[in-house]
Amino acid sequence: MNQKSFKVMMFCIGLFFLFFFSNGYAPGKQSKTQNKKGKMTMQLTSSAFKEGQSIPVKYTCDGKNVSPALKWSNVPQGTKSLALVCDDPDAPHGIFVHWVLYDIPPTVTELKEGIPPDSQLSNGAKHGMPGFNRPGYGGPCPPSGRHRYFFKLYALDFVPGLAPGATKSDLLKVMEGHILEMAQLMGTYQRTK
Repeated sequence: MNQKSFKVMMFCIGLFFLFFFSNGYAPGKQSKTQNKKGKMTMQLTSSAFKEGQSIPVKYTCDGKNVSPALKWSNVPQGTKSLALVCDDPDAPHGIFVHWVLYDIPPTVTELKEGIPPDSQLSNGAKHGMPGFNRPGYGGPCPPSGRHRYFFKLYALDFVPGLAPGATKSDLLKVMEGHILEMAQLMGTYQRTK
């Protein structure tokens, strides 16, 4: 092989590697991409209502005002605790908070219907202070029109350790930089009375 042929061959090999690596085929990168694509993300569901559907009266101020059953799956590795917030962004005076619960152990995968409003639950989870100024769940009670209610579950890489009665704002402040993943379930409600 003469020098010119060798240079052409080296140039072609260089182009091949440039194309190969610039398209994400670096060693180790392919498996990372595959894992990312194949990664199961955290899911939050309820047996009471499906995503985007109306929340049954039972779980509102027009009914028994008990918390709906919630279930989650695919909590990410490294989760040290979970936190739950339910709020209404359609409230007339800005976002209204209906439920704040934190320090939920990572081994817990569901909340049964009708969680008691105790400041601390038997599993160690703590109730924060929602907009009703009393601990525990407060169901939808819109003054007019159909409102949306977002149940947000956060997987955290630490245990907030806040005392019972912390606000959503207090919780979000300490959670900053510690959220591994978030799952959301939205239901709607409109009063007929």
